[in-house]
Amino acid sequence: MEAELKPRFIESLQRNNDQIREERARTIGADSELIYRRRIEDIELKIKRLEREQEGLIDISPLDRNSLTFADFQPETFVQKDIELSLTIRNLNIQLEVAVKRFEYLFGKTF
Repeated sequence: MEAELKPRFIESLQRNNDQIREERARTIGADSELIYRRRIEDIELKIKRLEREQEGLIDISPLDRNSLTFADFQPETFVQKDIELSLTIRNLNIQLEVAVKRFEYLFGKTF
């Protein structure tokens, strides 16, 4: 029965340099890939949230369904916020495009 058990600690000490390097490379690569993937997903999520926020800006519904008075709409504030959101979304889309290309280059996988 003892012959079936493999002493992991002893095997680890007996590994050669190539085996150690390969194992470390796989570990570092897997961690990096996971972190890169998460960062890309975070950028995608930010874009979606900002797009929803931007769409929400154009909701200038009346105060209630019988009212003809719109909520306190301030055109200057609307324009400023819409432009800011548009620029932020544009910049995030550029970051996303660059990050996806780099991910595919670095890890040889499509995102």
